[in-house]
Amino acid sequence: MAAEFVRYTPDVEDADPDFERNVQTVIEKTKNYIAESVEAGGTGQALRDAHAKGYGLVRGEVEILAGLPPEYAQGIYATPGTHDALIRFSNGSPHAGADARLGAATGLALKMFDIPGPTLLDDEPDTGTFDYANINGPIFFCNTVEHYLFIQELFLNAPAYFSQGRPGAHRFYTDFVTGKGTLDQGDWAWDEFLAFLRLAKTPPANVLLSSYWTMGAVRHGDYIAKVRFTPDPSAAAAVVRRTIDPTSAAEVFRPALEGELQERPYVFDIQVQLCTDLRRMPVEDTTVEWPEQLSPSVTVARLRLPQQDISGPENLEKMDALSFTPWRVTAEHAPLGNIMRTRKEVYRQSSIARHKLNQQPRTEPRSADEVLGPAEEKLPSGETAQGHIQGT
Repeated sequence: MAAEFVRYTPDVEDADPDFERNVQTVIEKTKNYIAESVEAGGTGQALRDAHAKGYGLVRGEVEILAGLPPEYAQGIYATPGTHDALIRFSNGSPHAGADARLGAATGLALKMFDIPGPTLLDDEPDTGTFDYANINGPIFFCNTVEHYLFIQELFLNAPAYFSQGRPGAHRFYTDFVTGKGTLDQGDWAWDEFLAFLRLAKTPPANVLLSSYWTMGAVRHGDYIAKVRFTPDPSAAAAVVRRTIDPTSAAEVFRPALEGELQERPYVFDIQVQLCTDLRRMPVEDTTVEWPEQLSPSVTVARLRLPQQDISGPENLEKMDALSFTPWRVTAEHAPLGNIMRTRKEVYRQSSIARHKLNQQPRTEPRSADEVLGPAEEKLPSGETAQGHIQGT
């Protein structure tokens, strides 16, 4: 029997009377951290409060597939075609520095161009861009802005905790579960803590070999979904630099990414998993992995990365001048759930503060070429000519 997909209605989200007040507190803490990071972060620049260290800005192309079933051909995926794109690979930590200090949580942020329709950001409705900000895990360790208030503080101060060895680690874990003493015992954050431990055990991998999820649920037109980018099997099989040892050098993730893209193109499948059961596939609980047996992920598009050279400091400079947010989307793809709603204004205010401190213009580009310049296209003779690379 065919699966019955849950239709989107506004009441799939829970109301929170303290939401706006708590969001403003998060914003103030975030702005303070970004301001202090200019000196404390070690780079001389204001850092993002999450995914602070980028591994490279990559040119890409998204091919939206034709012939999709109607439940999947929703929103931007209802119109087959190709869109130029930019991709930022990053570490999930709010800190910079050697890779071994930052852990194996990584992110893939995607910006697509020439997407019609207004975005959900009031101050930039007509940019024509569409973003994803995905992480390399199917779950997340924070469900509400109320809990984010103490979880954010823990992660910003994590180096101080763990520099004290086991006693410091024990204090970190205790403060996580108890909300730094603010939670009643019956409300301790066990589910979120266990999700954090699961993600912390993710083994380090070449960023091209990881899958990346939307963290929480999103609208998919008439339905509810999670979206993931997963390596195309044949592209993944061709990767040479498969073993990543963060203790072997200060920089390991970026050199591996650079080397692969200099030698060969790459492909991710963009997949949609539609919700069939709000109890077992919840919107408001990001610690729950949606079972594939209830609703398998279906490929709706392909993200193609052409062979390219991303080495050089200018690549990192251009990457860090960009802004990515899960709310730079059309209404048919709105993020859902308390923690996803939190990201809207927090990401916007974080971006404004960071760009101001770094004296960078905060404007959305209209094309990948505007950021990276025209791509080099290989000619049969081995020479190059300026032109758009159309992928492989």
